[in-house]
Amino acid sequence: MSAGCGPQADAVTRGLGFDCHDVAPVVSVRPPWALAGWTMPLLEVLVVGGAVFALVHAVRRYRAGDPVNLALWFASLVYLFVTEPPLYFPEWFGLDRIYGFIFAHNRFTVQFMADRLPLYIVAFYPAFSQLAYELVRSFGIFRRRGALTGSVAVAFACQVFYEVFDQLGPQLKWWAWNPGNDVVNHPALASVPMTSMLLFASVSMAAMTYLVVRLTGGPAADGGPRRGWPLVWRTLAAGVLTPPAMALAGIPSSLAGTSTSARAWILGVELALVWLAGAGIVVSHLRSPDHGPAEPLSAFARFYPALYLGGMAVCWIGALPAYFAAHDGVTGDGTPIGSGLYALACFAGAGLLLVALYREAHAKAPAPA
Repeated sequence: MSAGCGPQADAVTRGLGFDCHDVAPVVSVRPPWALAGWTMPLLEVLVVGGAVFALVHAVRRYRAGDPVNLALWFASLVYLFVTEPPLYFPEWFGLDRIYGFIFAHNRFTVQFMADRLPLYIVAFYPAFSQLAYELVRSFGIFRRRGALTGSVAVAFACQVFYEVFDQLGPQLKWWAWNPGNDVVNHPALASVPMTSMLLFASVSMAAMTYLVVRLTGGPAADGGPRRGWPLVWRTLAAGVLTPPAMALAGIPSSLAGTSTSARAWILGVELALVWLAGAGIVVSHLRSPDHGPAEPLSAFARFYPALYLGGMAVCWIGALPAYFAAHDGVTGDGTPIGSGLYALACFAGAGLLLVALYREAHAKAPAPA
Protein backbone atom coordinates (compact mmCIF):
# COMPACT_ATOMS: atom_id res chain seq x y z
CA MET A 1 0.00 0.00 0.00
CA SER A 2 1.45 3.37 -1.04
CA ALA A 3 2.18 6.04 1.56
CA GLY A 4 -0.81 8.21 2.32
CA CYS A 5 -3.27 5.84 0.62
CA GLY A 6 -4.99 3.99 3.44
CA PRO A 7 -8.43 2.41 3.16
CA GLN A 8 -10.32 5.69 3.63
CA ALA A 9 -8.17 7.59 1.12
CA ASP A 10 -8.54 4.71 -1.32
CA ALA A 11 -12.34 4.78 -1.01
CA VAL A 12 -12.56 8.57 -1.43
CA THR A 13 -10.25 8.75 -4.46
CA ARG A 14 -11.97 5.83 -6.16
CA GLY A 15 -15.21 7.76 -5.76
CA LEU A 16 -13.53 10.62 -7.62
CA GLY A 17 -12.53 8.23 -10.38
CA PHE A 18 -8.87 7.41 -9.77
CA ASP A 19 -6.65 5.13 -7.71
CA CYS A 20 -4.51 6.84 -5.08
CA HIS A 21 -2.00 3.97 -5.32
CA ASP A 22 -1.30 4.87 -8.97
CA VAL A 23 0.07 8.40 -8.63
CA ALA A 24 3.18 10.36 -9.56
CA PRO A 25 5.18 11.09 -6.38
CA VAL A 26 6.24 14.63 -7.34
CA VAL A 27 4.27 16.06 -10.27
CA SER A 28 1.86 14.86 -12.92
CA VAL A 29 0.52 16.59 -16.03
CA ARG A 30 -2.50 15.61 -18.11
CA PRO A 31 -4.42 17.34 -20.93
CA PRO A 32 -7.33 19.57 -19.86
CA TRP A 33 -9.76 17.65 -22.08
CA ALA A 34 -9.00 14.46 -20.14
CA LEU A 35 -10.33 15.83 -16.86
CA ALA A 36 -13.47 14.50 -15.19
CA GLY A 37 -15.68 17.46 -16.16
CA TRP A 38 -15.76 20.61 -18.29
CA THR A 39 -15.89 22.87 -15.23
CA MET A 40 -12.44 21.73 -14.08
CA PRO A 41 -10.33 23.43 -16.80
CA LEU A 42 -12.58 26.50 -16.52
CA LEU A 43 -11.85 26.61 -12.79
CA GLU A 44 -8.12 26.28 -13.43
CA VAL A 45 -8.06 29.15 -15.91
CA LEU A 46 -10.15 31.32 -13.58
CA VAL A 47 -7.96 30.73 -10.52
CA VAL A 48 -4.48 30.44 -12.03
CA GLY A 49 -5.18 33.47 -14.20
CA GLY A 50 -6.38 35.30 -11.08
CA ALA A 51 -3.15 34.51 -9.23
CA VAL A 52 -1.07 35.87 -12.10
CA PHE A 53 -3.27 38.96 -12.32
CA ALA A 54 -2.90 39.41 -8.54
CA LEU A 55 0.88 39.14 -8.75
CA VAL A 56 1.07 41.76 -11.51
CA HIS A 57 -1.12 44.05 -9.42
CA ALA A 58 0.96 43.41 -6.28
CA VAL A 59 4.20 44.24 -8.08
CA ARG A 60 2.67 47.50 -9.32
CA ARG A 61 1.62 48.39 -5.79
CA TYR A 62 5.10 47.53 -4.52
CA ARG A 63 6.75 49.78 -7.10
CA ALA A 64 4.34 52.55 -6.09
CA GLY A 65 5.51 52.25 -2.47
CA ASP A 66 2.98 49.84 -0.91
CA PRO A 67 4.46 46.39 -0.15
CA VAL A 68 1.33 44.92 1.51
CA ASN A 69 -0.17 43.34 -1.61
CA LEU A 70 3.09 41.65 -2.55
CA ALA A 71 3.67 40.48 1.03
CA LEU A 72 0.14 39.09 1.17
CA TRP A 73 0.63 37.25 -2.13
CA PHE A 74 3.72 35.43 -0.85
CA ALA A 75 2.47 35.00 2.72
CA SER A 76 -0.46 33.11 1.19
CA LEU A 77 1.97 30.61 -0.31
CA VAL A 78 3.83 30.26 2.99
CA TYR A 79 0.51 29.57 4.71
CA LEU A 80 -0.34 27.03 1.99
CA PHE A 81 2.86 25.04 2.46
CA VAL A 82 2.54 25.12 6.25
CA THR A 83 -1.10 24.00 6.20
CA GLU A 84 -1.71 21.69 3.25
CA PRO A 85 0.85 18.85 3.72
CA PRO A 86 -0.51 17.88 7.18
CA LEU A 87 -4.03 17.83 5.68
CA TYR A 88 -3.00 15.54 2.84
CA PHE A 89 -0.60 13.31 4.75
CA PRO A 90 -1.52 13.45 8.46
CA GLU A 91 0.42 10.23 9.07
CA TRP A 92 3.67 12.02 8.19
CA PHE A 93 3.13 14.46 11.05
CA GLY A 94 1.68 12.07 13.62
CA LEU A 95 -1.79 13.56 13.19
CA ASP A 96 -3.56 10.57 11.65
CA ARG A 97 -4.79 9.26 15.00
CA ILE A 98 -6.06 12.72 15.96
CA TYR A 99 -7.65 13.97 12.74
CA GLY A 100 -7.64 10.99 10.39
CA PHE A 101 -8.02 11.25 6.62
CA ILE A 102 -9.94 14.45 5.76
CA PHE A 103 -10.39 14.88 2.00
CA ALA A 104 -8.86 14.40 -1.45
CA HIS A 105 -8.70 16.58 -4.54
CA ASN A 106 -9.56 15.22 -7.93
CA ARG A 107 -6.99 15.07 -10.71
CA PHE A 108 -6.53 18.37 -12.51
CA THR A 109 -4.19 19.39 -15.34
CA VAL A 110 -1.13 19.84 -13.10
CA GLN A 111 -0.86 18.02 -9.79
CA PHE A 112 1.80 17.83 -7.05
CA MET A 113 2.53 15.71 -3.99
CA ALA A 114 1.26 12.30 -5.13
CA ASP A 115 -1.67 13.92 -6.95
CA ARG A 116 -2.91 15.47 -3.71
CA LEU A 117 -2.20 19.14 -4.52
CA PRO A 118 -3.54 20.65 -7.78
CA LEU A 119 -1.78 23.68 -9.23
CA TYR A 120 -5.02 25.63 -9.09
CA ILE A 121 -5.11 25.19 -5.30
CA VAL A 122 -1.59 26.63 -5.06
CA ALA A 123 -2.85 29.58 -7.12
CA PHE A 124 -6.10 29.85 -5.17
CA TYR A 125 -4.46 31.10 -1.98
CA PRO A 126 -2.78 34.22 -3.41
CA ALA A 127 -5.62 34.92 -5.85
CA PHE A 128 -8.28 34.72 -3.18
CA SER A 129 -6.42 36.58 -0.44
CA GLN A 130 -5.79 39.38 -2.91
CA LEU A 131 -9.42 39.44 -4.05
CA ALA A 132 -10.79 39.96 -0.53
CA TYR A 133 -8.08 42.38 0.58
CA GLU A 134 -8.39 44.54 -2.53
CA LEU A 135 -12.15 44.80 -2.18
CA VAL A 136 -11.91 46.01 1.39
CA ARG A 137 -8.87 48.22 0.76
CA SER A 138 -10.62 49.85 -2.19
CA PHE A 139 -13.46 50.95 0.09
CA GLY A 140 -10.87 52.80 2.18
CA ILE A 141 -11.64 50.74 5.29
CA PHE A 142 -8.02 49.84 6.06
CA ARG A 143 -6.90 53.44 5.68
CA ARG A 144 -9.76 54.86 7.71
CA ARG A 145 -10.43 52.18 10.35
CA GLY A 146 -7.22 50.24 10.72
CA ALA A 147 -5.90 46.71 10.33
CA LEU A 148 -8.20 44.89 12.76
CA THR A 149 -11.47 46.33 11.50
CA GLY A 150 -10.37 45.94 7.91
CA SER A 151 -9.47 42.30 8.51
CA VAL A 152 -12.92 41.57 9.98
CA ALA A 153 -14.40 42.98 6.77
CA VAL A 154 -12.01 40.71 4.84
CA ALA A 155 -13.43 37.71 6.77
CA PHE A 156 -16.89 38.61 5.48
CA ALA A 157 -15.69 39.17 1.91
CA CYS A 158 -13.88 35.82 1.99
CA GLN A 159 -16.98 34.04 3.29
CA VAL A 160 -19.31 35.22 0.55
CA PHE A 161 -16.85 34.77 -2.31
CA TYR A 162 -15.38 31.48 -1.08
CA GLU A 163 -18.60 29.65 -0.26
CA VAL A 164 -19.99 29.91 -3.78
CA PHE A 165 -17.00 27.72 -4.63
CA ASP A 166 -16.95 25.58 -1.48
CA GLN A 167 -20.63 24.59 -1.69
CA LEU A 168 -20.24 23.48 -5.32
CA GLY A 169 -16.94 21.57 -5.37
CA PRO A 170 -18.09 18.19 -3.98
CA GLN A 171 -21.00 17.92 -6.43
CA LEU A 172 -18.74 18.55 -9.43
CA LYS A 173 -16.02 16.23 -8.08
CA TRP A 174 -13.46 19.00 -7.67
CA TRP A 175 -12.69 17.28 -4.36
CA ALA A 176 -14.38 14.90 -1.95
CA TRP A 177 -14.63 14.98 1.83
CA ASN A 178 -14.19 11.79 3.82
CA PRO A 179 -17.72 11.14 5.19
CA GLY A 180 -16.30 8.77 7.81
CA ASN A 181 -14.28 11.52 9.50
CA ASP A 182 -16.42 12.70 12.42
CA VAL A 183 -13.62 14.70 14.04
CA VAL A 184 -13.14 17.28 11.28
CA ASN A 185 -15.91 16.85 8.70
CA HIS A 186 -18.91 16.98 11.02
CA PRO A 187 -21.02 18.95 11.65
CA ALA A 188 -21.63 19.97 8.04
CA LEU A 189 -23.93 22.28 6.13
CA ALA A 190 -25.12 19.94 3.39
CA SER A 191 -21.85 18.48 2.07
CA VAL A 192 -19.48 21.11 3.47
CA PRO A 193 -17.89 20.80 6.95
CA MET A 194 -18.72 23.85 9.03
CA THR A 195 -15.15 24.03 10.32
CA SER A 196 -14.03 24.55 6.71
CA MET A 197 -16.65 27.25 6.23
CA LEU A 198 -15.50 29.16 9.28
CA LEU A 199 -11.78 28.52 9.68
CA PHE A 200 -10.61 28.24 6.08
CA ALA A 201 -13.19 30.39 4.32
CA SER A 202 -12.97 33.35 6.72
CA VAL A 203 -10.73 33.20 9.76
CA SER A 204 -7.51 32.10 8.05
CA MET A 205 -7.57 34.82 5.39
CA ALA A 206 -8.60 37.48 7.89
CA ALA A 207 -5.86 36.48 10.33
CA MET A 208 -3.24 36.43 7.58
CA THR A 209 -4.37 39.81 6.26
CA TYR A 210 -4.17 41.33 9.74
CA LEU A 211 -0.66 39.93 10.29
CA VAL A 212 0.57 41.10 6.89
CA VAL A 213 -0.85 44.61 7.26
CA ARG A 214 0.54 45.02 10.77
CA LEU A 215 3.96 43.52 9.99
CA THR A 216 4.62 44.99 6.54
CA GLY A 217 2.31 47.98 6.17
CA GLY A 218 4.10 50.43 8.43
CA PRO A 219 7.10 52.54 7.47
CA ALA A 220 10.63 51.18 7.76
CA ALA A 221 13.29 52.73 9.99
CA ASP A 222 14.20 55.22 7.28
CA GLY A 223 10.58 56.32 6.97
CA GLY A 224 10.03 54.67 3.59
CA PRO A 225 8.18 51.44 2.69
CA ARG A 226 9.65 48.14 3.84
CA ARG A 227 11.98 46.49 1.34
CA GLY A 228 14.52 43.70 1.18
CA TRP A 229 15.16 41.29 4.05
CA PRO A 230 12.91 43.08 6.62
CA LEU A 231 9.99 42.63 4.22
CA VAL A 232 10.93 38.99 3.53
CA TRP A 233 11.09 37.85 7.14
CA ARG A 234 7.92 39.71 8.07
CA THR A 235 6.13 38.06 5.14
CA LEU A 236 7.39 34.63 6.23
CA ALA A 237 6.33 35.31 9.82
CA ALA A 238 2.81 36.30 8.73
CA GLY A 239 2.37 33.08 6.77
CA VAL A 240 3.75 30.86 9.54
CA LEU A 241 1.72 32.55 12.29
CA THR A 242 -1.59 32.31 10.43
CA PRO A 243 -2.39 28.66 11.37
CA PRO A 244 -1.99 29.26 15.14
CA ALA A 245 -4.10 32.39 14.89
CA MET A 246 -6.71 30.43 12.93
CA ALA A 247 -6.72 27.68 15.56
CA LEU A 248 -7.90 30.16 18.21
CA ALA A 249 -11.25 30.43 16.43
CA GLY A 250 -11.63 26.67 16.66
CA ILE A 251 -11.43 26.62 20.47
CA PRO A 252 -15.13 27.43 21.19
CA SER A 253 -16.47 24.51 19.12
CA SER A 254 -13.84 22.16 20.56
CA LEU A 255 -15.24 22.84 24.04
CA ALA A 256 -18.44 21.06 22.97
CA GLY A 257 -16.52 17.78 22.86
CA THR A 258 -18.14 15.02 20.81
CA SER A 259 -21.60 16.62 20.64
CA THR A 260 -22.13 17.28 16.94
CA SER A 261 -25.27 19.35 17.52
CA ALA A 262 -23.55 21.58 20.09
CA ARG A 263 -20.59 22.12 17.78
CA ALA A 264 -22.98 22.96 14.95
CA TRP A 265 -24.67 25.64 17.05
CA ILE A 266 -21.36 27.17 18.11
CA LEU A 267 -19.97 27.19 14.56
CA GLY A 268 -23.27 28.57 13.28
CA VAL A 269 -23.14 31.44 15.77
CA GLU A 270 -19.53 32.20 14.78
CA LEU A 271 -20.48 32.22 11.09
CA ALA A 272 -23.39 34.54 11.85
CA LEU A 273 -20.98 36.88 13.66
CA VAL A 274 -18.74 36.93 10.57
CA TRP A 275 -21.72 38.04 8.48
CA LEU A 276 -23.04 40.57 10.99
CA ALA A 277 -19.69 42.10 11.94
CA GLY A 278 -18.21 42.14 8.45
CA ALA A 279 -21.28 43.43 6.65
CA GLY A 280 -21.88 45.91 9.47
CA ILE A 281 -18.38 47.34 9.06
CA VAL A 282 -18.80 47.81 5.31
CA VAL A 283 -22.27 49.35 5.60
CA SER A 284 -21.38 51.67 8.49
CA HIS A 285 -18.22 52.78 6.71
CA LEU A 286 -20.05 53.60 3.48
CA ARG A 287 -22.88 55.37 5.31
CA SER A 288 -20.54 57.45 7.43
CA PRO A 289 -20.50 61.05 6.17
CA ASP A 290 -16.80 61.38 6.99
CA HIS A 291 -15.56 58.07 5.60
CA GLY A 292 -13.37 59.94 3.17
CA PRO A 293 -12.64 59.16 -0.46
CA ALA A 294 -12.42 55.59 -1.68
CA GLU A 295 -9.08 54.33 -2.90
CA PRO A 296 -8.53 54.57 -6.66
CA LEU A 297 -10.03 51.41 -8.12
CA SER A 298 -7.29 49.18 -9.50
CA ALA A 299 -7.76 47.03 -12.60
CA PHE A 300 -7.57 43.93 -10.41
CA ALA A 301 -10.33 45.11 -8.05
CA ARG A 302 -12.43 46.34 -10.95
CA PHE A 303 -12.35 43.14 -13.02
CA TYR A 304 -11.20 40.03 -11.17
CA PRO A 305 -13.85 39.70 -8.41
CA ALA A 306 -16.58 40.07 -11.03
CA LEU A 307 -14.87 37.57 -13.36
CA TYR A 308 -14.49 35.09 -10.50
CA LEU A 309 -18.14 35.46 -9.47
CA GLY A 310 -19.25 35.14 -13.09
CA GLY A 311 -17.18 31.98 -13.55
CA MET A 312 -18.72 30.46 -10.42
CA ALA A 313 -22.18 31.38 -11.71
CA VAL A 314 -21.47 29.52 -14.98
CA CYS A 315 -20.38 26.43 -13.03
CA TRP A 316 -23.46 26.60 -10.80
CA ILE A 317 -25.78 26.94 -13.82
CA GLY A 318 -24.20 23.82 -15.31
CA ALA A 319 -24.68 21.98 -12.00
CA LEU A 320 -28.31 23.00 -11.36
CA PRO A 321 -30.07 20.19 -13.29
CA ALA A 322 -28.26 17.52 -11.27
CA TYR A 323 -28.68 19.59 -8.10
CA PHE A 324 -32.46 19.77 -8.42
CA ALA A 325 -32.69 16.10 -9.41
CA ALA A 326 -30.69 15.00 -6.36
CA HIS A 327 -32.32 12.58 -3.92
CA ASP A 328 -31.52 12.76 -0.22
CA GLY A 329 -28.69 15.18 -0.96
CA VAL A 330 -26.98 12.95 -3.55
CA THR A 331 -27.01 13.43 -7.33
CA GLY A 332 -27.55 10.70 -9.89
CA ASP A 333 -23.76 10.55 -10.28
CA GLY A 334 -23.43 9.74 -6.60
CA THR A 335 -21.96 13.10 -5.53
CA PRO A 336 -23.21 15.10 -2.53
CA ILE A 337 -24.73 18.51 -3.12
CA GLY A 338 -23.97 21.67 -1.20
CA SER A 339 -26.43 24.13 0.28
CA GLY A 340 -27.99 26.00 -2.61
CA LEU A 341 -29.68 28.49 -0.29
CA TYR A 342 -26.43 29.36 1.45
CA ALA A 343 -24.62 29.66 -1.87
CA LEU A 344 -27.41 31.95 -3.11
CA ALA A 345 -27.02 34.12 -0.02
CA CYS A 346 -23.28 34.29 -0.66
CA PHE A 347 -23.84 35.21 -4.32
CA ALA A 348 -26.12 38.00 -3.12
CA GLY A 349 -23.60 39.20 -0.52
CA ALA A 350 -20.73 39.15 -3.01
CA GLY A 351 -22.84 40.86 -5.66
CA LEU A 352 -23.84 43.63 -3.26
CA LEU A 353 -20.20 44.19 -2.35
CA LEU A 354 -19.38 44.64 -6.03
CA VAL A 355 -22.31 46.99 -6.59
CA ALA A 356 -21.18 49.10 -3.62
CA LEU A 357 -17.60 49.05 -4.88
CA TYR A 358 -18.54 50.27 -8.35
CA ARG A 359 -20.98 52.88 -7.01
CA GLU A 360 -18.36 54.21 -4.61
CA ALA A 361 -15.75 54.39 -7.36
CA HIS A 362 -18.19 56.17 -9.67
CA ALA A 363 -19.27 58.62 -6.97
CA LYS A 364 -15.67 59.56 -6.19
CA ALA A 365 -14.56 59.78 -9.81
CA PRO A 366 -13.67 63.33 -10.92
CA ALA A 367 -16.33 65.06 -13.01
CA PRO A 368 -15.46 65.54 -16.69
CA ALA A 369 -14.09 68.93 -17.55
